[in-house]
Amino acid sequence: MNIEQARFNMIEQQIRPWNVLDQDVLDLLVVVKREDFVPAAYKTLAFVDTEIPLPGAEAMFTPKIEARILQEVAVKKHENVLEIGAGSGYMAALLAHKARHVTTVEINPELKELAAANLAKAGITNATVELGNGAEGWDKGAPFDVIVISGGLEALPEAFMKQVKVGGRIAAIVGQAPVMSAHLITRVSETAYDTVKVFETNVKLLSTSVKTSHFTF
Repeated sequence: MNIEQARFNMIEQQIRPWNVLDQDVLDLLVVVKREDFVPAAYKTLAFVDTEIPLPGAEAMFTPKIEARILQEVAVKKHENVLEIGAGSGYMAALLAHKARHVTTVEINPELKELAAANLAKAGITNATVELGNGAEGWDKGAPFDVIVISGGLEALPEAFMKQVKVGGRIAAIVGQAPVMSAHLITRVSETAYDTVKVFETNVKLLSTSVKTSHFTF
């Protein structure tokens, strides 16, 4: 397989047509090597429009969802980011290239080690992988400028609303299969939030996501 041709095709045929037009994001997909974050057994699928299986019955988002979330949250160099669901570490790697620091929280010990190893191999020093259950929020280091939830939620826990700074953004995929919606929530004041529905999709729920409604869009 010609890796660079496959990467180019992924960007031009999957990601750009999905309204990912931010050149910084597209360039970053060339810099951060997705194939280095994919389990060895699935390397040939690194650039395919499919979820890639991970240990613990988890999965990587499709490339276009990763890229679209990265574009929508628009991380700036001075910002601190929280990610819930480290997976293989790929999304944290993308975010780390744009942020001051990324804290990524993973409940599965095997995935926590995988993500940490992949980030270290990629030379990324401004991302920390924490072992824990972040599905209800993550106090350590809060409040954050950006929160990315890398897994589905039936409802968004209220804790996340309090753990993002005024002016900060939350990217969350919320709902029940087969129809879930990706939302970008911006905290506009101490008490007000602006919510935009970005796209519809269907992804695996976080393994410990709460089944009751906390925040209504």
